[in-house]
Amino acid sequence: MASPSAPVHPYRYLTLFLVLLIGAYLLVFLTGDGHAKPKLGIDLQGGTRVTLTARTPDGSPPSREALAQAQEIISSRVDGLGVSGSEVVVDGDNLVITVPGNDGNEARNLGQTARLYIRPVIHAIPAGAQGQAGQQPGGAPGGAAGAPGLPPIAPAEPQAPIAPGVPGEAPAPGGPAPAAPPAGEPAPPAGAPAPPAGEPAPQPRPFPQEPAPTPGPAPAPAPGAPPAPAPTPAPGPPNKRADLAQRIADEKALRQSTDQQIQLLALQFQATRCNDEDVLAGNDDPNLPLVTCSQDHKTVYLLDKSIISGEQIKSASSGLDQQRGQYVVDLEFKSQGADVWANFTAANVGTQTAFTLDSQVVSAPQINEAIPGGRTQITGNFTQESARQLANVLKYGSLPLSFESSEAQTVSATLGLASLKAGLIAGGIGLALVLLYSLLYYRVLGLLTALSLVASGAMVFAILVLLGRYIGYTLDLAGIAGLIIGIGTTADSFVVFFERIKDEIREGRSFRSAVPRGWARARKTILSGNAVSFLAAAVLYVLAIGQVKGFAFTLGLTTILDVVVVFLVTWPLVYLSSKSATLSKPRFNGLGAVQQIARERRAAATSPGAR
Repeated sequence: MASPSAPVHPYRYLTLFLVLLIGAYLLVFLTGDGHAKPKLGIDLQGGTRVTLTARTPDGSPPSREALAQAQEIISSRVDGLGVSGSEVVVDGDNLVITVPGNDGNEARNLGQTARLYIRPVIHAIPAGAQGQAGQQPGGAPGGAAGAPGLPPIAPAEPQAPIAPGVPGEAPAPGGPAPAAPPAGEPAPPAGAPAPPAGEPAPQPRPFPQEPAPTPGPAPAPAPGAPPAPAPTPAPGPPNKRADLAQRIADEKALRQSTDQQIQLLALQFQATRCNDEDVLAGNDDPNLPLVTCSQDHKTVYLLDKSIISGEQIKSASSGLDQQRGQYVVDLEFKSQGADVWANFTAANVGTQTAFTLDSQVVSAPQINEAIPGGRTQITGNFTQESARQLANVLKYGSLPLSFESSEAQTVSATLGLASLKAGLIAGGIGLALVLLYSLLYYRVLGLLTALSLVASGAMVFAILVLLGRYIGYTLDLAGIAGLIIGIGTTADSFVVFFERIKDEIREGRSFRSAVPRGWARARKTILSGNAVSFLAAAVLYVLAIGQVKGFAFTLGLTTILDVVVVFLVTWPLVYLSSKSATLSKPRFNGLGAVQQIARERRAAATSPGAR
């Protein structure tokens, strides 16, 4: 604000606040679902719980350190998505994620291993068919493409060229469909490698059937005969960890073999089960080739060993590519990865390169030109939400363990609507007492306090609705406590302003002249006090965990809005009231006692006995 003698334009400030308020409510009612309801936290509306069971390639129990690291990364992903009020806890060998609302997919995606590798494409065939393959799509690095002894494989239609800032599209398989296997030949069993091409599958030999023995008493052993062997104990319950480890080992032997004939058979076999759950997900060896499907289950790829891993990602973000109208994920590599990517793209123009996430191909664009600078894009059939989630999991790194997710379970509110009503009633009582005290003590100024608090509450409500809609912020009981304390913070600012006005009147000034001078002195104190409150809320938000973050967030939000309301609403309204002849009367503004003190001081100062 300017000095007390500077011209004041109160209507400009009030108009600006009204524009902000109307704009906020237009966004509330014209965007999203159009309902003016903030998102509530787990303690008020319940949520969805998903249990992630850790699995290791060798079947051993996960270490405590790995589980703690996974918990920290998933918590960072939750914060990156803007979902507040979530819980991530370690329960034995499991991680239990609880998020507000009824969307279990969000919780499952948080447990994505997110192991990203960039692998050159050697061969590709359409999914859903077995048989011979044709030509390879192009020269792949490392001498893998076009190696002798491997039958040619039909190319999949390449995605859009990959270039700086130019994304690729989802693959559309082309080329002739491979021939079906000979009639009567069984398909390879799941998880086991097929026999080499050209060799007949071994047939089981028939065994003669023997009659089953008739039950009866066991014969007594003959004299001098050796004792009968002890009966074989019944097998115990199956070891799920060992079984899973064996299945992963079988998948690796089949789909990550360096033998070219097994690669061919794995490619044809994988084409028949792209819609099945991938046991190898997140457990592939980046130093070996890989046979895998695309995420849309339309194409099967034979990929070379990885050239860049997700550990080389510096940052990841999502956005809408304006040229193609598609959502993409932008990656920036660290210095080492940037050099590798620049050299690789320069040496392999015209070939396909696959981005694999948890052993599945997300995108396989064609390199159109060298890409220096360490920036590139992942493209595919992304929605705004899926692109944002992928960028979020890549930004915070891969998990040290892979997880199997359970079915999402709905959990009831831990506190319930009764606690919400109790909190709102407590806030309403506090607000009513503040307003009653203001009206009795400040009269007209107290009425202006009520108008300011109503304006502040309306803006806070709109902002909470928009935050829940756009960044997933959820309001819990701790957040409501922060809002209630914010009422006191806002009332403190009004008291400071009004008391400064009284100080000016005690010095002999009129109400009209005391308002601008009192504001010039009060605004510095108001800004200092709110700065301290906001700093405390910010420190608490950074250091705290759980619901305390919600308390700190709403406290900081109301502190900022306090400054906005005092400057754009309270100060202009008080200034306009000082210009009104009616409101300047002592019986309306409640300043008669202060003005009487000022008159007595003047009389004492002008009396003959005064020095």
